[in-house]
Amino acid sequence: MRYRHRIDGGNAMPRHSGFITSPLLTDLYQITMAYGYWKAGLAETRACFHLSFRSNPFEGGFAVACGLEQAMEYLRDLRFSDEECAYLAEQTGNDGKPLFEDGFCDWLKEMRFDLDVDAVPEGTVVFAHEPLMRVIGPIAQCQLVETPLLNIINFQTLVATKAARVCIAAEGDPVVEFGLRRAQGPDGGMSASRAAFVGGCAGTSNTLAARDFGIPAVGTHAHSWVMAFDSEMAAFEAYADAMPNNVTLLVDTYDTLEGVRNAARVGRELAARGHTMIGVRIDSGDLAWLAKRTREILDEEGLPDAKIVASNELDEHTIRSLKDQGAPVDLWGVGTRLVTADGQPALGGIYKLSAIREPGEEWRPRIKVSEQTAKVTMPGLLRVRRFTRDGVMVGDMVYNEMDPPGADCVMIDPADATKRKSFCGEDDAVELLVPVIEGGEPVYRPPALPEVRARVAAQLAALDESHQRFLNPHRYPVGVERRLYELRTRLILEARGIAETDAGTEG
Repeated sequence: MRYRHRIDGGNAMPRHSGFITSPLLTDLYQITMAYGYWKAGLAETRACFHLSFRSNPFEGGFAVACGLEQAMEYLRDLRFSDEECAYLAEQTGNDGKPLFEDGFCDWLKEMRFDLDVDAVPEGTVVFAHEPLMRVIGPIAQCQLVETPLLNIINFQTLVATKAARVCIAAEGDPVVEFGLRRAQGPDGGMSASRAAFVGGCAGTSNTLAARDFGIPAVGTHAHSWVMAFDSEMAAFEAYADAMPNNVTLLVDTYDTLEGVRNAARVGRELAARGHTMIGVRIDSGDLAWLAKRTREILDEEGLPDAKIVASNELDEHTIRSLKDQGAPVDLWGVGTRLVTADGQPALGGIYKLSAIREPGEEWRPRIKVSEQTAKVTMPGLLRVRRFTRDGVMVGDMVYNEMDPPGADCVMIDPADATKRKSFCGEDDAVELLVPVIEGGEPVYRPPALPEVRARVAAQLAALDESHQRFLNPHRYPVGVERRLYELRTRLILEARGIAETDAGTEG
């Protein structure tokens, strides 16, 4: 699969050849539900779904929203082709008869997706229990796009968050994503490279992602280059002769410190020819100790500007440890643990029905009740309002568009009804969900990736450090607006057959 990405920041959404847009990229039960709605005459019933996640990834204090542009591409190009409908027509039930009627397949071929989608812009810092995306439209259509939207948003948000954490640990040093060979397949590798750049990485070794997404490409040589020559010195000299303007030498094939000395000799030779060696890369061993000895050798050899690049199974925790030990590393190459989101195999995003509306009627809220409090959903047409004070984020409030907050603007902690806050009044506020698709047509121009990457940096600068720490981060306030909280409580009681007068306060 190939991804093609606009890098000029144009006004219209590009058409990227090769990106998967098949409506069959979904779970079969989405199609069987769509068929059920069609058979029951409910396919055109208006519905509202919200995409969110239940807990912040990596036991951290935040996440970085990512994947919106790909989601928009998917929705914009979505059609059932003759071939796809023919495949569905071949499917059979347990009695060997067709699973779907011919009329349903004809209906799919004629269907044009006319959804209204509001979403959090990419690069926004977000938190558990608040919607990243709101999808409104015919219920069958909303159902069909559930799985692909979760697939796109879940993974890219997860990797962008991991990248942001790694970059926080690097404390301003450049981080380069080196993970393609360990990524979860070609599509996972491409999505991971894109999301890692959004999260703050300065470049990628993935040449296709560099081209298609406009990310700086970074790379030198592997151990096999050194092993192909009779000596390490011969390998270094040959590489410097081949591309004197791109010399970062991998020094740990045999003896790391001897490799540094050989690299230093090549660096001096390059300088005599009018070129500059970029630096050396260490990919194994005690990185803290080796980096310190490497710095000493390079300085002694008259190469104080030569950079030290560290790689080898790095993540935010290892980088933080190396920083604490004073390792003089200038650039970090992070691969496997970044692109596979090590420590958090999935974001755990969810996509839940929150309201339905028949023609000529008002919206009716819907709720899913569970024995697990975290799985009880939020009813209504939801929005998220973020409050800031002196440029610092202080709280997010989820509210119901059908019954917007009044002047008091009180929000309640859904986990503890006794905890209440009000940020209305002097605090600045912004709505996080913005219209991106109306009637199936894009109305939002996704910014170029460097702008999205810059947004992440600005958002993190506005987030208190207590929410960014890796160990026991302070919980950022995300509350439910009072009237929405009361609606949710009432619907829970109704679903459980409990009279409100008998229930007291239930959260």
